[in-house]
Amino acid sequence: REVKQLVQYQAEQGIAIITMNDPPANTYSYEMNRQLDDAILQARMDNDVYVILLTGAGEKFFCAGANIQMLTEVDPTFKYYFCLHANEMLLRLENTPKLVIAALNGHCVGGGLEVAMAADLRIARKDGGKIGLPEVNLGVLPGTGGTQRLSRIVGKSKAIELMVTGKTFPFEDAKQLGLVNEIFESENFMERMLEYARQFCPPNKAAKAVGRIKRAVQTGWEVPIEAGLALERENQQLLFESDDAREGLAAYLEKRPAKFSGK
Repeated sequence: REVKQLVQYQAEQGIAIITMNDPPANTYSYEMNRQLDDAILQARMDNDVYVILLTGAGEKFFCAGANIQMLTEVDPTFKYYFCLHANEMLLRLENTPKLVIAALNGHCVGGGLEVAMAADLRIARKDGGKIGLPEVNLGVLPGTGGTQRLSRIVGKSKAIELMVTGKTFPFEDAKQLGLVNEIFESENFMERMLEYARQFCPPNKAAKAVGRIKRAVQTGWEVPIEAGLALERENQQLLFESDDAREGLAAYLEKRPAKFSGK
C-alpha cells in the first residue's frame, strides 16, 4: 500500500526543517514515527545541515501527541513497542550533535510536548495555544519520555504537579517555568524562526562548537561531574583541531569579526 507522507523534510541555508504533516492536530502514529526517525537521520548525516528546526503543519497544532484512535485499535504489546520506538527516536534527536529547535506554532500537548522536550530549545508562537501533559486524564502516564524530561526541565515537584493535575496552560506560563525559551510574535512566525536559527549557522557561529556544547551538556547531565568534565575535555580537544577554532582565535587576536566555515 502507498504510505502517506506524514513528515516533510526540507534543507536550506544550513537548516533542516522537519515538519510533522498530518493536520490539523499532527498526531503521530507508528508510520509518522518511522518517517520522523528517517528525517532525523538524514539531517544528522548531512554535512551541510547545522541546525534542525522541528515544527507542525498548519497553525493550530504543533502536535497533539499520539493518535488515540490508533492506540485503541492495537494490542498492549504493540503499544509497548510503539513507546519503545518513540523513545529511541527521541533519544536519537536529543543526541544528534546539531542544535535542535522546536518551533511551537500551535498547541503542544501530550506526546507533542514529549517530542518538543527532546529538542534543545523551544520557541513558541504568541497566543498560539496551550502546552502540557494531560495523559492522566486518559488513565495513563506520559509514556514517551514525559516523566523523565519534564522533571529535568522544571524540577521534580513541579513536574509531578503538572502531570497529576493534567492541566494545560498558555505558552507564557511555560516560559516562566523554563519549559519555553522564547515567545515570538504570531505574524511571520516561521520567517522569524528561520532568522533565529540562522544565527547558529556559519559564518555567524562555529557550528561544530554549538554541536559539541550540546553534546557535552546532554551527555554530561546524566553522569557524575568527574565524567562530565572528562567529556568536556574530549569535546574541547576535538574543537581545538577544527578550522573554526583557528579562525575564532585568529579573529580575536586580529580584532575582527570571525567568519566560520563549520569545519
